[in-house]
Amino acid sequence: MGEEEQPGDVGAVVPAAPRAEPRWPMALAVFVAIMLQVGTPSRGRLPGWWLFPVLEFVLLIVVIIRDPGRIDRRSRAARRSTIVLISIMTFGTTAGVVVLIVDILNGIHGITATDLLGRGAAIWFTNIIIFSLWYWELDRGGPAERAAGTDVAPSFAFPENATPELVPAGWSPRYPDYLFLAYTNATAFSPTDTLPVQTWAKMTMLVQSVLSLVTAILVIARAINVLPG
Repeated sequence: MGEEEQPGDVGAVVPAAPRAEPRWPMALAVFVAIMLQVGTPSRGRLPGWWLFPVLEFVLLIVVIIRDPGRIDRRSRAARRSTIVLISIMTFGTTAGVVVLIVDILNGIHGITATDLLGRGAAIWFTNIIIFSLWYWELDRGGPAERAAGTDVAPSFAFPENATPELVPAGWSPRYPDYLFLAYTNATAFSPTDTLPVQTWAKMTMLVQSVLSLVTAILVIARAINVLPG
């Protein structure tokens, strides 16, 4: 008698492991956010505003040094540095939103429509980058965990998950996918092609939609003198 075939020896399909994504898209997005903070019209800035872009740039260098090239190091220190970087960006931008709203509602004298539109646009685009970074870092444990193919449950259902025949074997979302998610959520104020499947993702998308809507409405309304002041 011939040898008995063991289950899985012949014809077994082993899923391809996701390839670690490059660092540069995320680093470029952070650098753009820093440039938006630096280039924002100076009138109405927070005192000591320059501290935020300086800290962000330093932390970005630290993140790159700890895991350059492709993101494949499952290091607590590297992930902690990334979370601290995103947290500082979030705090600085949130403070900027609060100051902008106060200026608009109080009708601060001397602030022009150009100042308001410039500050509003910078904050709006920076918010997109910040939320994309949160989605990217928290979904399935972060990029390093996704590259390792761990079994952490996904927080978002991408269209590629429903159509695996249209993407390469072992497809995994990368930073541009999360940037697109954050952009569409900021413009449509609701999920589009990618759906949140965990509570934290739904609540975070809700907060982003509210911030985007409030910023857009108040800035445009004040810029065209709809609000008094």
